[in-house]
Amino acid sequence: MNYYEKCTLCPRSCGADRTKITGFCGQSDKLYAARASLHMWEEPCISGESGSGTVFFTGCNLGCVYCQNREIADGHIGFEITAERLAEIFLEQQSRGANNINLVTPTHYVPHIIRALDTVRGRALKIPVLYNCGGYESVKTLKMLEGYVDIYLPDFKYMDSEIAKRYSNAADYPETAKKAIAEMVRQTGECAFDENGIMQKGTLVRHLVLPSYIENSEKVIEYLYNTYGGSIYMSIMNQYTPMPYVENYPEINRAVTDEEYNEVIDFAVDLGVENAFVQEGGAVSESFIPLFDGEGIVK
Repeated sequence: MNYYEKCTLCPRSCGADRTKITGFCGQSDKLYAARASLHMWEEPCISGESGSGTVFFTGCNLGCVYCQNREIADGHIGFEITAERLAEIFLEQQSRGANNINLVTPTHYVPHIIRALDTVRGRALKIPVLYNCGGYESVKTLKMLEGYVDIYLPDFKYMDSEIAKRYSNAADYPETAKKAIAEMVRQTGECAFDENGIMQKGTLVRHLVLPSYIENSEKVIEYLYNTYGGSIYMSIMNQYTPMPYVENYPEINRAVTDEEYNEVIDFAVDLGVENAFVQEGGAVSESFIPLFDGEGIVK
């Protein structure tokens, strides 16, 4: 079966024949990636001291107006590779000492990824496979990944459909993300860590606090805690960086204030959340955005 001929891999279900045209994600049936490197700035249980073996894929099924990786999300930057080359990249990341294989924005390439993993996983590849996504996932596609993914690292961006529509053109995001995360937790079960505190399996849900939308953040945290308790981990992030293209959205055209972030953290603590990562410091500067120059992709 060619999943790209009438693509329904993501909840957009655009139905594009990606063998002939590009889908909503901006991609054809060819596999494109922009960078493969050791990433040191993920959560401590993901990066550790050795780093996370990130593979940044080109394209995205969300297209958030505030995206920091827009140059690859829009599909403008990337290098064509085969599934066979992707498998090699996984092994190269492992040989560099990566704690895991971190698939960044992988949704629209799931068939390629499965093909690559079929050749190495459980044999040459010994480290966990991590699926790093925006939370806007199809349960049907996630089920294809059962047995391939050890750790899910989704965002849960919005509990408010109006906010989701305004910034990601996805009014169905809240309900879609709920179903997706439920499937992720079903597959991975309770979180497990090795003797060094590095995550080996489980689901870690990220939430980026947006300026002006503290109530949305509190609703996300409340939902996750009431639904999953301590069986998942959360990462509550304050690294929102206003990019030049949010000028037309004045309410988010600034960094999150310390007061806003602290209010969200206080809410989580009062709720009883214990399994969570928090951040110190303010907005992340553009210099922390990786260079999508083909490092680790092109031989």
